[in-house]
Amino acid sequence: MTELEDRWLSIRDICKYLGVSNDTVYKWIDKHSMPAHRMGRLWKFRRDEVDAWVKAGGAAEHRE
Repeated sequence: MTELEDRWLSIRDICKYLGVSNDTVYKWIDKHSMPAHRMGRLWKFRRDEVDAWVKAGGAAEHRE
């Protein structure tokens, strides 16, 4: 794995990677346990953790 692939992603990076808005990512962090790490005031993401979360259905809408 290259250094670029292994770096921490910002909120803007993860939004671009997933093709969703900031609001969607913040909702997923709050309500769907999206794997995110708080570093001061910033949220950071590991691509492999987010990929595993998506594959496990973490981003799926829960209908009641």
